[in-house]
Amino acid sequence: MTCNMPANHQIIFCTCPDKDTAEKIARLLVANNEAACVNILPGMTSIYTWKEQIESAQEHLLLIKAHKDHYQAIETTLRNHHPYELPEIIAVTIERGLPEYLNWIDSCHSLK
Repeated sequence: MTCNMPANHQIIFCTCPDKDTAEKIARLLVANNEAACVNILPGMTSIYTWKEQIESAQEHLLLIKAHKDHYQAIETTLRNHHPYELPEIIAVTIERGLPEYLNWIDSCHSLK
């Protein structure tokens, strides 16, 4: 059963250039209690425009699950540890979810 809880949780998407960078950032976010869980999806091809050129890159996608109050801390960590000049940082609110899972997200970290 899902629950319509207040929209206090988010998934943040962030692409990384390689597995080592993705794992370093994921571990840092969890160790700092900024995120409850970070999934790393490997083998993604991104095609995008950068500085008026069409580019293509193999990347790893981070799916960062966290309480919405942690967004600023997560953004700061990503900016400080990400090698890209302009990292992808996109937050999407979780509107519904298994209440026990959303409560687990909350229990995994406290605001610093």
